[in-house]
Amino acid sequence: MSRGRFAARAATVSWAAWHTLARALRARRDPGAAPRRILIAHHLLLGDTLMLTALLKKLRLLHPRAEIVMTVPRALAPLYAGRPYGVETLPFDPREPSDLRALRAKRGFDLALLPAENRYSWLARAAASERIVAFEDPRAKPGNWLVTEWRRYPETPAAFGDIAATLVEGPPPPPYAPAEWPAPPCAPFERPSGAYCVLHLGASTMHKHWNPAHWRSLARWAEGRGFAVVLTSGPGAEAELVRQIDPEERYAAHPGTLDLAQLWALVAGAAFLVCPDTGVAHLGRIVGTPTVALFGPGSPVVSGPGEFWRASPFAAVWEEDIPCRDQDLLFGRPLAWVRQCWRGVDQCGNPVCMHVLGVERVLEALERLLGA
Repeated sequence: MSRGRFAARAATVSWAAWHTLARALRARRDPGAAPRRILIAHHLLLGDTLMLTALLKKLRLLHPRAEIVMTVPRALAPLYAGRPYGVETLPFDPREPSDLRALRAKRGFDLALLPAENRYSWLARAAASERIVAFEDPRAKPGNWLVTEWRRYPETPAAFGDIAATLVEGPPPPPYAPAEWPAPPCAPFERPSGAYCVLHLGASTMHKHWNPAHWRSLARWAEGRGFAVVLTSGPGAEAELVRQIDPEERYAAHPGTLDLAQLWALVAGAAFLVCPDTGVAHLGRIVGTPTVALFGPGSPVVSGPGEFWRASPFAAVWEEDIPCRDQDLLFGRPLAWVRQCWRGVDQCGNPVCMHVLGVERVLEALERLLGA
């Protein structure tokens, strides 16, 4: 463990222990009183963080005057520059003691919500949170020790965004509308001058990579309908995907060269977006761009639009009958209706769940979206 990570953990535990003792000694607020200050504590990736939007909207509707603070990974913070639903975000890296100090400076929350990992209960307590609400976890984990109230996962299939919103009691929020989230400012970058589409090639794992020949067929189809094609990917090894699919450099490309605010602007202006089941698919929902997502090992139920995004122009392309999509964990908790797969390359060298997705099915989904 690095020195900075050890220092951050040690500080979190010591501050949490101090505030646990202080909480036991002081008089508590009426637990039925409306919270004035709310903390959402997590360190999720892009897609899961964006799916918390249903929770943000529900909190704002229930508590219109409350201060709502959410920790987010540092790279995601620019997307929240416009403070959607009046939420303040704190860039947070659990390895950085300075980020922990910044959160501690805002300590004194009436309510803390843990949408995913309960280990952030220590962070919530270090921030002097009175109530800490999390989803039940059958594992004997230290993160469960400081939770004061429990919620249950649903027994029927639901999207994670809808599930996260059940951390607080009350009716579900109305469906999302893109106008609710102000576009973040971004640095200038080269954009197409006419109608264009975005084909985002990258994903967090090679098991979500689609056949290069299919991407090329899709690009030719888009060209034939008058759309300029823009290829995007993440940085590093993902940039190689652009070279594989377009070795002749026929298309405009951003191989890991855009930050998230620039990618927002690019996707927002596109006629449509096609990408694997990854964070960019959720970004397409946020900006309201017609989006086709390719689901291989992931679940189009858990990561799908659910009720909150039911009005979004979104289509999932997947093959339901994949025997090896048989793992039932959601953030470490077993859930009977979940069917997904998180096997690594050493366990699965042939992701048939992506190989069976033909380009024809993607084109059919696009025709339906664009026709609508």
